[in-house]
Amino acid sequence: MEEVCEGKDFSFPLQKEKILKYWNSIKAFKTQLAKTKNNTEYIFYDGLPFATGLPHYGRILTGTIKDTVTRY
Repeated sequence: MEEVCEGKDFSFPLQKEKILKYWNSIKAFKTQLAKTKNNTEYIFYDGLPFATGLPHYGRILTGTIKDTVTRY
């Protein structure tokens, strides 16, 4: 893959397209399924966004980390 550009020339949408194109070229999803086909199923449970209806920074922080790690 190309190096990531920084500063004013950086574009998240462009970078995302490059990454998706690369993943498609190496068949990343199918490869991962093949590598893990004999493993036990992993289930990711997530609770309500805010149990009390009011956001708390600790819940937002952990939710953001969980979302980021599982996505990227």
